Amino acid sequence: MRYFLVPMSLLLAGCAVAPGPKSSSPDAAANAFSTYLSARFAAGQHDMPQAQRYYAESLKSDPGNPDLLNLAFFYSSTSGDLDAAAGYAAKVVEKTPDDRAARLALAVAAFKHKDYAGVRKHLAASAKGPFTVLTVSLFDGWAAAAMGDATAAAADMKALGGQSGAEPVAAFHAALMADFLGQAKDAETLYAKALMLNAGSPRVVEAYGRFLERQGRTADATKFYGGFTNSPALAPLAAAGQARIAKGEKPEAMIRTAEDGTAEGLFGIAASLSDASSADVSILYLRMALYLRPDLALANIMLGDRYEALQKYDEAVAIYARVEKSSPFYRMAAVEAARNESRLDHNDVALRDLKALADANPGDADTWTALGDADRGAGKFADAISAYDNAQKAIGTPAKKDWPLFYARAMAEDKDGHWDKAEADVNTGLKLSPDQPELLNYLAYSWVDQGRRLPEALAMLEKARSLRPYDGYIVDSVGWTYYRLGRYDDAAQTLEAAVLLVPGDATINDHLGDALWKAGRKMEARYQWDHALTFGPEDGEKATLQQKLKSGLSG
Repeated sequence: MRYFLVPMSLLLAGCAVAPGPKSSSPDAAANAFSTYLSARFAAGQHDMPQAQRYYAESLKSDPGNPDLLNLAFFYSSTSGDLDAAAGYAAKVVEKTPDDRAARLALAVAAFKHKDYAGVRKHLAASAKGPFTVLTVSLFDGWAAAAMGDATAAAADMKALGGQSGAEPVAAFHAALMADFLGQAKDAETLYAKALMLNAGSPRVVEAYGRFLERQGRTADATKFYGGFTNSPALAPLAAAGQARIAKGEKPEAMIRTAEDGTAEGLFGIAASLSDASSADVSILYLRMALYLRPDLALANIMLGDRYEALQKYDEAVAIYARVEKSSPFYRMAAVEAARNESRLDHNDVALRDLKALADANPGDADTWTALGDADRGAGKFADAISAYDNAQKAIGTPAKKDWPLFYARAMAEDKDGHWDKAEADVNTGLKLSPDQPELLNYLAYSWVDQGRRLPEALAMLEKARSLRPYDGYIVDSVGWTYYRLGRYDDAAQTLEAAVLLVPGDATINDHLGDALWKAGRKMEARYQWDHALTFGPEDGEKATLQQKLKSGLSG
């Protein structure tokens, strides 16, 4: 779903360098400016609640500042305070009646209060353009459906489907609207189209499966779910559907209200914004979706993922915890929460939770892999190997996508003193996926470190470098192989490039110092060794560096 375009990014672009707030006295001005700087710092750190708080304080000092108003509005939205955001949005449209972002927020607030005429009024007042076709069509369509106006809802989806790249989402929401309005025959046709245009989409699969169950077509639903039991992404949905059928239970429709439908559309927009530069805007849409539908599990999981990407691991853990145990996605959320506990060095919590999940779901490879990762991170290499063994049993015959499991187990085996097993696992990973730079680098550098198979190792490392030319650690491996082969000038040149790519790494600077010494550039070598000491080498390396600084290299 890469066809979504984002009006909020325009808002951010216009407000990134908002002028500081005005104030009448020098002390008040200093305090106001300090608050404003705190707001900008919090925003730069992606601390949404603090940014909201400080921008709100700044706005009190300069209530007529439109940029501060827009920023207070935006960070209220991204921190999840949509009621406050609606209040700011109302002030925005007083000054700029057709402001797209503010009208969108007001429409969301109107949905929350089931004011569907109000939704359509705000959409009609919004500035029009290519950036708003998606949201306006979806919102207006769901508001029309809520008011029982099937003709207007269908017209909105037809208009949306006419936009380049938007046909898949238009087909899906047209099916959802027909289902919501009780038009079973039309819904069947539209679901078929949506399944074709959104192949493998969990949301479309769940919606259609629930539709079949609710229509009493249990044989069709059983057959439909049976096609997804081997898909990691779809198997939890299929299992949940099959369990309901076995119990004779009928599910709710995936879309119970127009608010649910709108939340679904907002979730789809957020899902399309996967690049780092769009993280805050993606969070905005997810917050709006969850404001309308707090139990939308996948939106919570995606929101947690967005916070992970921003390295806000505490927030991610709290968000994953909102996914209810009854959800088919609970296990996914619990595993991700435990991984974040490990990142926070809460290893005891992570290991406890993952062990409980693995014991309860012994056939789930992802849970065993996460447990292995947590054990490896805690230095429990034998336990990690055992967990990875269980993960391998769970996956059965490995596929190309499973190479990371063998790589992870190899690292644990290497640390546990079993290089023969580690080497075999890396080779298995390379058979599954021959062009993985991590595998090529790990195996070849290990050979170089052992003084074995140096020409073969160099060829593998050059291949890894060609696949990932800006990875400083791979470049370091190439340079160190030149050194071990006695090609000191080539080693020095390559390791100089590695230092530029990864500044501040003690091992790379140490390698460069050795290469420079052997190349006859002894003053430069001491300079690099001194830098390596500054960068905090491991205890065993520190004494060696000090000796090099004192006496150089022998030979």
